[in-house]
Amino acid sequence: MTPIPIILLAAGQSSRMGNEDKLLQVVDGQPLLRRAAQIAQRAAPVIVALPPSPHPRYETLDGLDLCKAEIQDAKEGMNASLRGALAHVSPGAPAAMVLLADLPDITSEDLKAVLSSVQSHPDKLIWRGATETGKPGHPVVFNRSLFGQLERLSGDQGAQSVVRACSDKIHLQPLPGLNALLDLDTPEEWAAWRAKRAI
Repeated sequence: MTPIPIILLAAGQSSRMGNEDKLLQVVDGQPLLRRAAQIAQRAAPVIVALPPSPHPRYETLDGLDLCKAEIQDAKEGMNASLRGALAHVSPGAPAAMVLLADLPDITSEDLKAVLSSVQSHPDKLIWRGATETGKPGHPVVFNRSLFGQLERLSGDQGAQSVVRACSDKIHLQPLPGLNALLDLDTPEEWAAWRAKRAI
């Protein structure tokens, strides 16, 4: 069976970081984007949605065996990335996982757990990571039957409308701590996360 690919969303402008690119912040000795791609690669094939080239994020991924999806209309927002990346999903894939590139605590084991829940809960259409207490987060796997709806979305709201319409067809997979929720959008959030990690 064709594996479920991971769509890594990395075409955003990280505007809340001022003059810095949050996806190029160094974590564990390498840029966050490269680290995120490698974590994803250990779980499934990876498609990375990227801003129009030339852009430093491309070089960050040099040497990795993944698909780079150039999103020409990336400034539109997250849904442009979804549309562009879905075009690269293999026709035989039964679903696709959508993963934000700025989740610093997510692990390959977390991604594998959510992917495994697709097999263990085949009656659902959406499978997503959650906190240990059940608060929905990331990543999110969408059944292929929802691709058409995702491709019709526009703007920067993500797939929230599709998720809401399938509220009775969602499986929440608990992940450790805040792995499914913690993203870092501002220099202050980065500083706090680094300080806590150093303890």
